[in-house]
Amino acid sequence: QVQLVESGGDLVSPGGSLTLSCTATGITVQYYNVGWFREAPGREREFVAAIRWYSGTTEYADSVKGRFTISRDNSKLTVDLQMNTLKPEDTAIYFCATGRNVDSTMISSEYDYWGQGTQVTVSS
Repeated sequence: QVQLVESGGDLVSPGGSLTLSCTATGITVQYYNVGWFREAPGREREFVAAIRWYSGTTEYADSVKGRFTISRDNSKLTVDLQMNTLKPEDTAIYFCATGRNVDSTMISSEYDYWGQGTQVTVSS
């Protein structure tokens, strides 16, 4: 059974940084396309970033481009999301997701497996 677990969420001041990690059981997440999404109160889940396993190509939402970095840590078998220069509007529950045939990484319905999410709150 595939399970994803996110970690690293916290309360941080505007301008601060956090690193979220996504680990998996049942699969080796390094061999799958992985996406990060977020869901803020009263808003729909939205794409944040993704990494393709074969090429390592990364994709980002315009709202986080230049501030967030998605990467694989092959020693820890995680997919991490480094978030810098955080803004209050980044406050959300962050989810990682993966699937066996993810092609359009920005589309949530492409993903088969989701974690429970980790809360990120950006506030002074």
